[in-house]
Amino acid sequence: MSAPSLQALDVLLERAEAERDEALRLLRDAEARAGALRQQHEQLAQYRTEYRMRWTQSFARSTTVDILACYQSFGGRLDQAISQQDLLSSQAEQRLTLARDQLRERELRVASVRKLLERRRLEMRRTQDRQDQKATDEQAARAMRQAGFGAGLRLGH
Repeated sequence: MSAPSLQALDVLLERAEAERDEALRLLRDAEARAGALRQQHEQLAQYRTEYRMRWTQSFARSTTVDILACYQSFGGRLDQAISQQDLLSSQAEQRLTLARDQLRERELRVASVRKLLERRRLEMRRTQDRQDQKATDEQAARAMRQAGFGAGLRLGH
């Protein structure tokens, strides 16, 4: 494996890490959005409960048809707002799930590229070690021949 190939893998790793970082940012945004919508939904539901309790107490005392119509009209609009908020919260949760999945995919990609880069570097080190060992062996053989050990070995055979 050549140095330019490793450089290409380094560039690929940088890009994968940048995509992962962007996916993480999008996940955080989705978490914040889903949390805010969930909180708004809870506040509206709590307000509806309090609204109904106040009006129930008011009806126990006395009421008119106009007041009852006003209560029902506002209660209907409040229910619509809660339904709309529920829909928005559900959509935000779906986007959050997708953002989590995308982050997982990006993290897996980064890990895969890192592993490949690690293997290629190890392969290069092993190749270099073999070349170094071969050069050392050849140098030792030349030194032995120059010292005259090679001639004695040949005569013995």
